[in-house]
Amino acid sequence: MSTIYRKYRPRNFFDVIGQEHIKKTLQNEIEHGQISHAYLFSGPRGTGKTTVARIFAKAINCENRKDSEPCNKCSICEEISANRSFDIIEIDAASNRGIDEIRELRDFVRFTPNHLKYKVFVIDEVHMLTTEAFNALLKTLEEPPSYAVFILATTEIHKVPETIISRCQRFDFVKVPFNQILDRLKIIIKKEGIEVDEEVLKSIVYRSEGCVRDSESLLAQVLSLDSKHITLEEASLVLPKTQLATVLQFISHLLKKDTKSAILFANDLVDGGLDLKQFIFDTIEILRKTLLLKSGINDEKVFWEIDKENQDKLNALIKDVELLDLVNMIKEFIAIQSTSEFSEIPQLPLELAIIKICSK
Repeated sequence: MSTIYRKYRPRNFFDVIGQEHIKKTLQNEIEHGQISHAYLFSGPRGTGKTTVARIFAKAINCENRKDSEPCNKCSICEEISANRSFDIIEIDAASNRGIDEIRELRDFVRFTPNHLKYKVFVIDEVHMLTTEAFNALLKTLEEPPSYAVFILATTEIHKVPETIISRCQRFDFVKVPFNQILDRLKIIIKKEGIEVDEEVLKSIVYRSEGCVRDSESLLAQVLSLDSKHITLEEASLVLPKTQLATVLQFISHLLKKDTKSAILFANDLVDGGLDLKQFIFDTIEILRKTLLLKSGINDEKVFWEIDKENQDKLNALIKDVELLDLVNMIKEFIAIQSTSEFSEIPQLPLELAIIKICSK
């Protein structure tokens, strides 16, 4: 499933899609030899934080660097690409979060690099460190040796202490635009020599929510069908299903304040084996599109997966609904996104949300 992601993982800055502001700044620093001792990469998962960290580590150590890009041919680049360098240390803070691990890292920092110019420490999911571990890390960041470079990566910047943030050069990664991911998937299938209908690729990008890694993992699932030409019908066998017509019918019950019909409808779906998490996600996404339509936004990039018949249904639904009602509905469903799968009665949070929405 992850073979495509590993196979086509960017090896230089040029191949990284999105994050132009970050790439440009890092490349300028490399070009002018202004390397900081600590960087903080924050942002959603699968947007390139670790990938950029590895490229940066190669670029600042490369023997034949050209225009701030690593050559990917010298022994140092090959060593780093193959994860064989003793001077590039990657730590997963989710499983190495204690003070002992950070003290061990501090001891290791004291040793000069084996043969690289910079010893690079990449700490992934740094927000998972304990308070004691953060305090130990802070001491290292305050007085680092000239050859040490720290790259801290996190999906939850709000959990990183301000004392740590203030000692790093911060870069905020963002979700990658729809069309950029779509173009990347087209390049991959061309290299793989497989035809995939564009509607399949669009469906993959839609489900990946701006996450390149997720889009490539989903593409790998589709390509595992082992067909030279993959249609939407075939792809639907492995892709998480979206149920547009079903969601629209459910939303129509909510807009009519028909509590009984909405609850019975939802329970029938659950009894039929519905993926409740996916259904809630699809409901939020369609409510978002409804909100945009109501606000006068009708962009093809937003509504590409809704055919004319269903968009007409959507237009009919929103005639008498107020913007604030849509906002409240979206908030209710967002609130239950993370609770339904842990509830002893899976549909209970959804039923409570329905009652709240229909009672307002």
